[in-house]
Amino acid sequence: MIATDIPPPLEVDPARRIFGLETEFGLHLDTGAGRPVTPEEVAGHLFHSVVQWGRSSNVFLTNASRLYIDVGAHPEYATAECDTLTDLIALDKAGERIVHDLIARGEERLRAAGVDGTIHLYKNNTDSAGNSYGCHENYLVRRRADFKAFASALLPFLVTRQIVTGAGCITRTPSGAHYSFSPRADHMWEGMSSATTRSRPMINTRDEPHANAELYRRMHVIVGDSTMAEPTTLVKMGTTDLILRLMEARVVMPELTLAREMQSIRDVAHDLPGRATVELADGRHLTAVEVQQTYIDLVRSHLGGVIAVTPEVEDILDLWQRGVDAVRTQDFSAVETELDWAIKHRLVMRYRDRLGCDLGDPRLARLELAFHDVSPDRGLYYRLQAQGLVRRIVTDAAIERAMTTAPQTTRARLRGQFVERALAVGRDFTVDWVHLKIAGSSGTTVLLKDPFRHEDARVDTLLDALTLA
Repeated sequence: MIATDIPPPLEVDPARRIFGLETEFGLHLDTGAGRPVTPEEVAGHLFHSVVQWGRSSNVFLTNASRLYIDVGAHPEYATAECDTLTDLIALDKAGERIVHDLIARGEERLRAAGVDGTIHLYKNNTDSAGNSYGCHENYLVRRRADFKAFASALLPFLVTRQIVTGAGCITRTPSGAHYSFSPRADHMWEGMSSATTRSRPMINTRDEPHANAELYRRMHVIVGDSTMAEPTTLVKMGTTDLILRLMEARVVMPELTLAREMQSIRDVAHDLPGRATVELADGRHLTAVEVQQTYIDLVRSHLGGVIAVTPEVEDILDLWQRGVDAVRTQDFSAVETELDWAIKHRLVMRYRDRLGCDLGDPRLARLELAFHDVSPDRGLYYRLQAQGLVRRIVTDAAIERAMTTAPQTTRARLRGQFVERALAVGRDFTVDWVHLKIAGSSGTTVLLKDPFRHEDARVDTLLDALTLA
């Protein structure tokens, strides 16, 4: 049975939000001649150690995050609920290390099966066959009757923010290759949809809040790129949060509805000089720089009111403005240690010049892929980080802690404690985003519907039951 003594929802500061990131990792086996190996077989060997302790390839970890094999044999990692962006960035980076730590034993099992190869995991969004896999952003918002109109109002921002938050990529076409802001943009099919398989929308509107459905909805943004640089993740999530705060406060938003969303997102993605315009529903044409500057100015006009002035908000606004200015002036030097697209652009162009080749050269394709390798030894991004060429937001110690410890100020703390205790005493358990239960027991299922609550007497009782078992 489900516990009935559910505590009432907490009174929550409107500025406080629950964030989450889901990352689908690209999986590749580099091997010589030998029998063919399917992605499903590689993923199975990679996750064997997970299945051993979790009895499933879909588990929740002691840091309260979810790790599983997604459709297409992609490892996927979904962070636990965070109410600060620094916690989110630490947990996101912890996910890279967690999946990387599976590689050694996965390769051992492959060798035992007669396959000698190296497993690579990439935090990117496309493969050489043209397939796309995503990075999904989650923002908890208050339930409202006009949710679809509310979400739709976010689309002009999402379409144009890629000039700051894009991962950058080399785009190859029959007429040649060029550098683009975003690899994900070409794989979007529509603005909004509740579909998950037949459509790829910028915002998925499926009503699945993983919280009290009477109070909350989840803004599930799936248009963004996977990002390697910590400041890019900060500005991607932080700017979206700031716009949502204004919208939730019913601030009058500028009329920027796009006439053709899919055309606009592609035009912006492929226009590194920043001169392409998007057509608005009212007939105006604006560049992505102009649209983003409108949003920056709007946020600044509400500082000290709807939006409290904090060092983090100032940091987000500073990087947001510098990113827009970099595109406006075509001087990328001010952001080439902080924004993914600019970091990678600098790397690609230097190697292009050194090799004396054009952007379509296969050697640059390999370089670009290596940038996203999550291996601290092989990954080019991490080589740049080791050389002090990219800015950090969180420390290595915070990331190491986040690999095993849940955020302490959200519901994630309760889930993490439960999973850790159950594993320590060897008890089977059932857990998801909102439920905790000791498997095979006659006890109650604890239902955690308030993602802001990090203390709960019912969970304390459940932990005691595990200890006494």
